[in-house]
Parts: sequence; C-alpha cells; structure tokens
Amino acid sequence: MLVAVEIDAHSVRRGDQLMIGGQTFTICDMTALPRNAKRLHFTGGETMTLTRTTTLWAARRTDPRRMRRA
Repeated sequence: MLVAVEIDAHSVRRGDQLMIGGQTFTICDMTALPRNAKRLHFTGGETMTLTRTTTLWAARRTDPRRMRRA
C-alpha cells in the first residue's frame, strides 16, 4: 500500500518515491553531506540534494498489517 508522507533530510528512506515535474523518481541510495543534508540517488541515475530545511511529500510503501490502530 502506498501512503503520502512528509519527508525531510532526517526522515527520507530508500524506496520513497518523489514526483518532480510530473515524473516519478524512486530513491535507491543516499549519501550524508555536511550540515545534515543528504544527496539522494535515484534508480534512473539522477541525483538531488535535500537540505535540512527542505520539506517534500513522497509516496512510501507500507504494510497495512504493521500500521498501528488509533
């Protein structure tokens, strides 16, 4: 199941999908940078730097069996 999550350099995960300019990019790896930034590496070979102040929305795969009930 895909859910929308707000991400920043601290909470981003491998496998998150970002929609940029109408294209979907899936994060396959990350590199830590100075000042709590991260360089995101996408499956297509593209990269993007996510600074500690940048906030984006991503689609994240979750297992509904592991979700907590309110």
